[in-house]
Amino acid sequence: MRAANTYSFIFGPVVAFAGIGVLTLLLRWAFGRGGSLIAAPPRPGSPQEYGLLVAVAAPRTSAEGEALRRLLTGEGLRATLTTTVEGPRLMVFPSDEVQARAILAQG
Repeated sequence: MRAANTYSFIFGPVVAFAGIGVLTLLLRWAFGRGGSLIAAPPRPGSPQEYGLLVAVAAPRTSAEGEALRRLLTGEGLRATLTTTVEGPRLMVFPSDEVQARAILAQG
């Protein structure tokens, strides 16, 4: 019976270190750096990086681009004004490209 109690002084610290280890792992999981829930601000890309959209105009300013966008939407076309690394671009879907270029050439 005396041999069983000889190492009982080690049992307490081993359990304490194991508990601290479990808490450390739990806190690293809970507060670790993962994907943010807040969306990153959009970054401008080149005009070719906008998927299906095709650039039909390169206005000098955003105000000029907005006026052109309103002209196209007034004609029933879906148009988007985007800021690219090369400046503002007016973009439409490829099926509307010919019609958009004709409207912009007139107006």
